[in-house]
Amino acid sequence: MKALSKLERSLQRVALPHLALLFVIGQVFVALASMLGRLDVGLLLLVPALVQHGEWWRLITFLFVPPPVSFLFIAFAWWLFYLMGEALEHYWGTVRFNLFIFTGWALTVGAAFVIPAAFASNLFLAGSVFLAFAWLNPNFELSLFFILPIKIKWLALLAWLGYAWSFITGGPATRLQVIAAVGNFLLFFGRDIYLTLRYRRRRMRRDVQHLVQERAGPQPRHRCHVCGKTDLSHPQLDFRYCSQCAGDQCYCPEHIHHHEHVRTTDALPPA
Repeated sequence: MKALSKLERSLQRVALPHLALLFVIGQVFVALASMLGRLDVGLLLLVPALVQHGEWWRLITFLFVPPPVSFLFIAFAWWLFYLMGEALEHYWGTVRFNLFIFTGWALTVGAAFVIPAAFASNLFLAGSVFLAFAWLNPNFELSLFFILPIKIKWLALLAWLGYAWSFITGGPATRLQVIAAVGNFLLFFGRDIYLTLRYRRRRMRRDVQHLVQERAGPQPRHRCHVCGKTDLSHPQLDFRYCSQCAGDQCYCPEHIHHHEHVRTTDALPPA
């Protein structure tokens, strides 16, 4: 984390504010130009084999390729990406959000070059933004189909299942893109996830111990070392401790003056 903080300070001057908005504006421009027949989106896709032949702009332009869905869902996706991106930038600060995006970009590009003949999209990179927002705001509600309210943590769970399905059923290129997106998320949230899981494990252990104690019932404060009577079974008795016995040995009135003194602390009270 110290290295990350140092890197953030070094990038302070070059960080781009409202980066999510810039991506949305770029994708809107590409979508409109494509609809009007002025632009071939295929020229913008990240195809490492073509980058190696001089089409270097693909390293950047693939970020501005809109998702291949209907215009209504594209508009919703843009709004959602902008909303989440601005929230992350407000929470982290401009520098760290830039670092999150461009780390995801670098991992995506690096994964793409493992299989140069395949092409890579920005969908998994946008997905890492969604997962980051959902981790920080699990109870944020969205209106599914503009009607049904649903907490974003459940949508994030579906996204994780989708990633798992893509990794299992997809080809090598798809698997690498999934690894890049998940790797980006874990780089920034791995420590938080570890601490959260450790806290939940400790809390679960405490809850189990508390439940065991509740089922066992109240525990006595005093138990006679000879007969086993307790302040719960015989609340009318006055229990005392013998000063001549080793350890804190408790006795009921019947045995406080009639018992063999304990010389070691190994003796246990009767069950």
